[in-house]
Amino acid sequence: MKSAISSSLFFNSKNLLNPNPLSRFISLKSNFLPKLSPRSITSHTLKLPSSSTSALRSISSSMASSFNPEQARVPSALPLPAPPLTKFNIGLCQLSVTSDKKRNISHAKKAIEEAASKGAKLVLLPEIWNSPYSNDSFPVYAEEIDAGGDASPSTAMLSEVSKRLKITIIGGSIPERVGDRLYNTCCVFGSDGELKAKHRKIHLFDIDIPGKITFMESKTLTAGETPTIVDTDVGRIGIGICYDIRFQELAMIYAARGAHLLCYPGAFNMTTGPLHWELLQRARATDNQVHEPS
Repeated sequence: MKSAISSSLFFNSKNLLNPNPLSRFISLKSNFLPKLSPRSITSHTLKLPSSSTSALRSISSSMASSFNPEQARVPSALPLPAPPLTKFNIGLCQLSVTSDKKRNISHAKKAIEEAASKGAKLVLLPEIWNSPYSNDSFPVYAEEIDAGGDASPSTAMLSEVSKRLKITIIGGSIPERVGDRLYNTCCVFGSDGELKAKHRKIHLFDIDIPGKITFMESKTLTAGETPTIVDTDVGRIGIGICYDIRFQELAMIYAARGAHLLCYPGAFNMTTGPLHWELLQRARATDNQVHEPS
């Protein structure tokens, strides 16, 4: 059974980026500008009408007073918090999904327990682990997460296991029903068994490659609207789901908000997935100087 893979992460909160990337260019001089003598500059300046020089001074003063460098990045960057742990094991659970929902839940539970038994403090499940990945299946397998209990047996299991094993669980994703809408939703449970955060997939995957793959998530699913960052026992984590990884702006927001780790549970197809799945993970981690389990 391909169930759990553990890997160690080492955290370093030191900012590896040059805080002033333009500083290296300050000393460069242009060889293409004409060399003007002080005399020519002075004589040129004297030709300006007094009204023009007043206007220039006014514009310069206005620009200086309105420039707010702290607003150059929105949302503004937060100081990186010290991670609660500097080294810990992560369990990445790879699951074979069937049409039997009860079997899928039981299989996921065993995989989480196996990962925890090997020392994992953070366990991740894949995208849509309780249901076949199809537009026909999403409405049938969808759960009312906020209602809990019998209305959401998948998240009830995650809550029970996380509390019993004292671990943090990034619960992959399941189809979520809210009224007449369906979402692709990831639930994060803390070591106390409480639901810490819920991320709804923002970027739905619509693809049409003739003769290879055609799939339109937007036929049944509704896109989420909110980035999700959550503080856990193992650090601050930014959450995305599968295709969310293609959009670097989401990762940039998480890095600006002090995330130590980015997690993107996925169930990527085998047509485009092998071409860029690992590449995109490495890019997001490198660009934002954060860790990303793969």
